[in-house]
Amino acid sequence: MYLNISEQELIDQNAFATAKEISQQPNSWRKTLQALEPKKALIHDFISTFLSFDNGRVVLTGAGTSAFAGRALAPYFTGHLKRRIDAVATTDIVTDPAEYFAENCPTLLVSFARSGNSPESVAAVELASQILDNCYHLVITCNEQGRLYQRAKDDARSLALLMPAETNDVSFAMTSSLTSMMVACLHALLPEKFDMARFEALSTACESMLTASIGVIRDIAALNAQKVIYLGSGSLQGVAQESALKLLELTAGKLLVSFDSPVGFRHGPKSVVDETSLIVVFISNDPYTRQYDLDLLKELRADNQALRVVALTTDVDSVVAEGDYVKIPDFPGADDATLAFPFLMFAQIYAFTRSLNLGIGPDNPCPSGEVNRVVQGVNIYPFIN
Repeated sequence: MYLNISEQELIDQNAFATAKEISQQPNSWRKTLQALEPKKALIHDFISTFLSFDNGRVVLTGAGTSAFAGRALAPYFTGHLKRRIDAVATTDIVTDPAEYFAENCPTLLVSFARSGNSPESVAAVELASQILDNCYHLVITCNEQGRLYQRAKDDARSLALLMPAETNDVSFAMTSSLTSMMVACLHALLPEKFDMARFEALSTACESMLTASIGVIRDIAALNAQKVIYLGSGSLQGVAQESALKLLELTAGKLLVSFDSPVGFRHGPKSVVDETSLIVVFISNDPYTRQYDLDLLKELRADNQALRVVALTTDVDSVVAEGDYVKIPDFPGADDATLAFPFLMFAQIYAFTRSLNLGIGPDNPCPSGEVNRVVQGVNIYPFIN
């Protein structure tokens, strides 16, 4: 049984793989850390070599969901590593590499890739090495047979981190692949802060969520929302973007889905809100940022225009308690990078449940083939410096 649904029922609804991969995440994070433990010294030496450059730049990249891993982590890394960290999708790099790599400084390209075979992911790595004089590659992938992993094995300036085999999701949408790669990246770049003890607490909290919060999430998914808006500040804006994509993917584009920051939402996008709208606000645990999140939460509720406004939080204060909320259990004091994981799981479970409610098989929501698990049909053109 996964997500409180029997295996046979999941198989009948073409939903077994997605449910299993959502549910396995806490244990997959443990396995990810265990797999990286023997490489601890190698990872430290590789990262330390790059960080020794005073003018070094880190670029977090990937396509689709893998790109949003970078968007969710870049602001956090910038604040803690105190250096330039950019999140740039491979789909942007391949179309205009001269601009994204215009500054010929020492660069660490961190590539997130479930399969490691997406044309843009492979091309971005090659373009970076072609254009930049001093380029290092950290490849974080779930597929040992993928082109990115195989390339890294033969490159002295590359290091590949392989996730547990189970995270190479067989379902259409990335779930355990995404979060396991994020775990690996946090551990690689901030090993003292994101150690095994911290991830054990995270895994335990999310396991509690898989039991304690399923009913609440199902009740929210039962609402006939035709517009779903995710809002998050800082790193949580990247989480909001991935949450929106997950819902769009698993419901085969049947819903109007968007994301923004709480402050940015007022500047035009808020006009989309009507009686069919569900708004989910990811509440930051940073005391300063949280003030802005709560201000908009109060405003949206006072407007009384949306079908429902739901706050996701670990701390239920008086403002949150005035309306609908989902409390992340057993997880007080988590910072926003850690909050990303239960927030993403909420979005995955909500998208999965909405997909079932709409009669769509989450494992393959687009059986006609217009959208594929690994993108096809992309032409990569030669680039001349």
